[in-house]
Amino acid sequence: MEPAAPGDAGGREAWMGEAQAIGERARTAARALTAANTNTKNAALRAMAEGLRTGAAVLLQENAADIADAKKEKLSAAMIDRLTLTRERIEKMARSIEEIAELRDPVGEIIEGYVRPNGLAIQRVRVPLGVVLTIYESRPNVTSDVAALGLKSGNASILRGGKESLRSNLAIHRVLAEAVQGQGLPPDAVQMIDNPDRDLLAALLRQERTIDVVIPRGGESLIRAVAEQSTIPVIKHYKGVCHVYIDELGDLDMAEAICFNAKVQRAATCNAMETMLVHKNVAVRFLPRICRRLTESGVELRGCERTRRIFPAAKPATEEDWYAEYLDLVLAIRVVDDLEQAIDHIARYGSSHTDAIVSEDIRRVQQFVRDVDSSSVMVNTSTRFSDGGEYGLGAEVGISTDKLHARGPMGVRDLTTYKWVVYGNGQLRT
Repeated sequence: MEPAAPGDAGGREAWMGEAQAIGERARTAARALTAANTNTKNAALRAMAEGLRTGAAVLLQENAADIADAKKEKLSAAMIDRLTLTRERIEKMARSIEEIAELRDPVGEIIEGYVRPNGLAIQRVRVPLGVVLTIYESRPNVTSDVAALGLKSGNASILRGGKESLRSNLAIHRVLAEAVQGQGLPPDAVQMIDNPDRDLLAALLRQERTIDVVIPRGGESLIRAVAEQSTIPVIKHYKGVCHVYIDELGDLDMAEAICFNAKVQRAATCNAMETMLVHKNVAVRFLPRICRRLTESGVELRGCERTRRIFPAAKPATEEDWYAEYLDLVLAIRVVDDLEQAIDHIARYGSSHTDAIVSEDIRRVQQFVRDVDSSSVMVNTSTRFSDGGEYGLGAEVGISTDKLHARGPMGVRDLTTYKWVVYGNGQLRT
């Protein structure tokens, strides 16, 4: 699902006109949301959650049609897993929205305030970004997550999912739009693009006058294409090449449980472990046990030479494997000499997403936390916790590996910026 440049001039004008209309409707809705009070927004969010529950049968029906088409298209098992809705997943979507409703409203928060010697009272006040365009693949839950986070933070959302989940996304959107309108808020506060044509997406990416930020969620090719074509600021993460380093002073029972969870619990997610780094002094004890368990669970192992001497069933790892985001039951393994080599490996091959250490030595932990430049650094826990819901944000609009303007899982506060407000009583500058 990569954007493509529109073709003939007439086609370009048509797509630009449609994209401009979408953006203008969102901009108008965003202005109305700025004035909406917290109680109204929370009531809409709770109505969204209830709508998902009561409409579950319809959502599952539409999702089943998407899955049937995905199987015909021979999409990978991991992709189909990301696409699939169940009653349990729908309930989780509803609970996430309710958690967002319980969060403190960030809009209007005074970040700081002070009085200058001339009597001017200066405040930095949190405000919505405005209009957020989110582009994503496969996962229908992103539709409800992003819409809810946008509404809570006072932003209008334009949602553009992949064609593989179009029926599911449209069904979810109908529920959300009815809930928003039912509370007297503008329905254009949550718009769903129902036309999967890439030319329309290319036109949307040029609406810098009405859209404030673009957040792409999906494969690296999608994100790079969006970043290259957009005239709007893009918050992105290209890949989730997540590492777990097993230190020689780590609890090996804990390490086994963490590594298994990080790889197997849901392999198709961006916070799943893709490379396991093991200190040479514990490799002989640790690798046979974890490798057998992973192999029995269907994980394909690709190891360095030292790994393969200990566990010969592993395939040889290539240089490309260290850079790989598999999003599948595949794992690269490297035996390292020490903590410094592990940190160097992460610096060279990592993607600044999420990296973890398993160690009982506080000095080594502190060094890892200090020197690993990732948006999330985990200590003695699974990389799978790198998630907005798990961080208490209710959900996330995405995980940013950028440093501006947000980093890591993005919740309601990350969908805001600020403005300066200055109160005086007639002061003049001399």
